[in-house]
Amino acid sequence: MINFLHTNTPEAILISFGNLKIYWYGFFIVLSILLASVIILKLAEYYKLKKETIIDISFWLIINGLIGGRIYHIFLEFNFYFHHPTQMIKVWEGGLAIHGAIFASLLTLYYFARKNKIDFWTLASLFAPGLALGQTIGRWGNYFNQELYGKPTNVPWGIPIEIAHRLPEYYNFKFFHPTFIYESLGNLIIFSSLIFVHFLIIKKNILNPKYLVFIYLISYSILRFSLEFIRIDTTPFTLGLRFPQIVSIIIVITIIILWQKKTNKKISKTR
Repeated sequence: MINFLHTNTPEAILISFGNLKIYWYGFFIVLSILLASVIILKLAEYYKLKKETIIDISFWLIINGLIGGRIYHIFLEFNFYFHHPTQMIKVWEGGLAIHGAIFASLLTLYYFARKNKIDFWTLASLFAPGLALGQTIGRWGNYFNQELYGKPTNVPWGIPIEIAHRLPEYYNFKFFHPTFIYESLGNLIIFSSLIFVHFLIIKKNILNPKYLVFIYLISYSILRFSLEFIRIDTTPFTLGLRFPQIVSIIIVITIIILWQKKTNKKISKTR
């Protein structure tokens, strides 16, 4: 596998039928949605939630998640899209920011939780493992698009990037860190952990579903914050940090505050 990554130069197009082209990026997005849906529906059975309700919510989550992810990506690359506005609709060529998808998904889940009178945290906990699994699979689309790679490297698993996809200041380098693969592996660990936590909730009833959502948000934020140190794609900088790092810090601080409030309420009730 390592040797394959080090020597293979991927093609963005999976299948071509005349003018019709199916891209690897789109294939992995669809595959991630399908597999994540299977996991979510299976968990919904254990929590005794209606299958039809979950399917309805999933449909709008997919739509709003894609829109949110695209809008956030355009914001990060505003200068490029300002000068190339027609590129805004070319989602099949890449360009979905996960933080935008997460924020859009949380708002969507909050709306449907109130509409269907379902506890928001329970509902969000069902979709958290699906999101982590979706990220695990979807990140491989970046590999075939040769995008979102990291700094130049000499490690055996460094991937070759064609000159057309290299940033100008890195034209003289050939091998780069596959940061999207690092993130995929990290998300696989997060997914496995969330499934284990669901097991504890379902079988042992020892955790509140709220904590599962907290675990996902904190775990992914730490993963993303760490990987940003070796990513070289263009993004705004604030206080010496890349913008996704700032967002990750805000998410972690917010979760810690919510977690602390929850703990304080429990202490107050036991006094």
